[in-house]
Amino acid sequence: MSQLITRDTSGVYIIAATPFAQDGALDSDSLRRLVDFYIGHGVTGLTILGMMGEANKMTAEERRTVIDTVMSRTGDLPVVVGVSDAGMANLADLARYAMDKGAAGVMVAPNAGPSREDRIEAYFHAVCDALGPQVPVCFQDFPLATGLPVSSSLIRRLSQERAQIVMLKHEDWPGLTKISQLRQHETAPGVARLSILTGNGGLYLPQELQRGADGAMTGFAYPEALVQTVALHRAGRVDEAEDLFDRYIPILRHEQQPGFGLAVRKYVLMRRGAIASAATRAPGPKMSAMDAAETDRLMTRLAERLAA
Repeated sequence: MSQLITRDTSGVYIIAATPFAQDGALDSDSLRRLVDFYIGHGVTGLTILGMMGEANKMTAEERRTVIDTVMSRTGDLPVVVGVSDAGMANLADLARYAMDKGAAGVMVAPNAGPSREDRIEAYFHAVCDALGPQVPVCFQDFPLATGLPVSSSLIRRLSQERAQIVMLKHEDWPGLTKISQLRQHETAPGVARLSILTGNGGLYLPQELQRGADGAMTGFAYPEALVQTVALHRAGRVDEAEDLFDRYIPILRHEQQPGFGLAVRKYVLMRRGAIASAATRAPGPKMSAMDAAETDRLMTRLAERLAA
C-alpha cells in the first residue's frame, strides 16, 4: 500500500492516459506498459481516471479494471484516483474501492451546475461527508474544463475546514496569482499548508514552481521533462530548470491544442513505445496523416535539440 498524500506532498504525479485498442476496448496490456514507462522516467506518483484519462467515457467496471491494473504494477508508488462523478453515491463507491486497493488519495472536481461559490462549497462539504475523514482529497481546480472558477479564498477555507483536503491540482489559466495568494495565506497564524501540484499540460511549470508550487500533476508525454525541471528547481538551479524545460516547449505547446491535444499526446506516447495504439475513445479526436507528420517532425527536432 502506498503512502497517503499529505499537505507536504511534492514532485511529479503524472496524469496517466488510458490506452484503448482501435475498436475502443480498454487495452490493459498497454496500460501496464504505460505504467512501467512512467515509472522508468522517475515520476513521484501517478494520477489515474482524470479528464485526460477519459474516465467519463468508461463504465464503472472499466474504471475498476483500470484501478486494479495500475495498482498491481506500481508497488509502493503513490496513486491518486480521479473519482468525480455526477452522482454522489457513484463517487463515494469508486473512492472506497480505490482506497481499499491501496490508493494514496482521490481527486475531485466541482460538479456541474451554476457558477456560485456557495454551491461549490456545499458540494465539497458533502463530498467529504460521503468519503469520511480518513480519505485524503485533491481538489481539482480546472475552470477551463468545468466552467466553474473558484477563488483562492474558497479553496483555502475548504482546506482549513476539512482537514482531508490536503492538495490542490492547480489548473487555472491564468493562475499564477492564485498560487501566490494561497502561499500568502499560509503566512497567517493557524493556516495549514496546502500541497499544490500544477496542470495545464506543464506549460507554465517553471513560473509555477517559482510562485511556490510543489511540483506537477499533468500528462505531458515526456514525463522526464517534468521530473528533471522539478528536480533542478528543488536544487536551487532555477535558470537551469527553465533552460531544460524550454527545449520541450514546441511539442508541449502542440499537445495543448484545445479539443485535440489528447490525440497528439497519445500519438507521442505510442511513438515512444509506451502504448500500442493512439486511439481515443469515441467521441474523441483523431489524427490525420498530416497531423502525424507534423508531430513526427516536432519529435525529431526535439531529439536533435536534446542531443546537441
